[in-house]
Amino acid sequence: MTFKIFILQFSKNKGALIGFLIVAIACVLALLSPIIAPHPPHEIFENAFRLPPFFSEGAHDHFFLGTDDVGRDTLSRLLYGARVSLFVGFLVVTLSASVGIFLGLLAGYFGGRVDWFIMRIVDMLMAFPSILLAIVAVSIMGPGLINTIFAVAIVACPQFIRIVRASVQSEVKKEYVLAARSFGATHLRLMLKEILPNCMAPLIVQISLGFSDGILNAAALGFLGLGAQPPTPEWGTMLADARAFIVSDPWLVTLPGLCILAIVLGFNLLGDGLRDALDPKLQRH
Repeated sequence: MTFKIFILQFSKNKGALIGFLIVAIACVLALLSPIIAPHPPHEIFENAFRLPPFFSEGAHDHFFLGTDDVGRDTLSRLLYGARVSLFVGFLVVTLSASVGIFLGLLAGYFGGRVDWFIMRIVDMLMAFPSILLAIVAVSIMGPGLINTIFAVAIVACPQFIRIVRASVQSEVKKEYVLAARSFGATHLRLMLKEILPNCMAPLIVQISLGFSDGILNAAALGFLGLGAQPPTPEWGTMLADARAFIVSDPWLVTLPGLCILAIVLGFNLLGDGLRDALDPKLQRH
């Protein structure tokens, strides 16, 4: 598939364009948060506790989205929270994709006992609900943002392994691989130079969806107190801090919840659009 055809197929999907727009806006806001945020995320303003946002009665001109229970600007913390969430998603996808591609290549290319051993580990990991497995991993390593990234990456690895393994198994018996092997290509060259580039279409889709899963799982761990620790401006942690005020000041819960909803929805729509654009069967249809 040429790049022009891919862009044409992708642009026909309105949901994909909306997802791409949401992700692009989130990335721009995250990168520019030190410039556009009205206040530092950790700055505390005395006598400015739980001020309502602009659309509520009693709003303050200096705090567009109000303040939290200790007097920190909500808008600034949401903007910096986008940086934390995208940073978590990027590292989760990088770690899980790296390990998943490596193990998936080994399982799909060599087969036999190597495939059996790797896939039994995958089966054991997938036997547990993802969030439960992440909670167990963080409980062992200890709470914190870095440990959350490793725990969520462990949970995400099986998906990458299964996708790469299935793609490699369909490619390894094709004529171009047999031709390269007949010319004396090594196993490493066959896996990395010949087979892996032809497995990128499903990988690209999974990477996009992996972002949303990573952000959502990290936010869930933050909400449970196992992820990023206060005063880190992370959306899940902000939800946990505000749950005591869900009745009296519902915007403290609603605003970070909407941010999580928007970024996860954006990556899911983007992933669906990439899948549709890269799938030749859907193109023929």
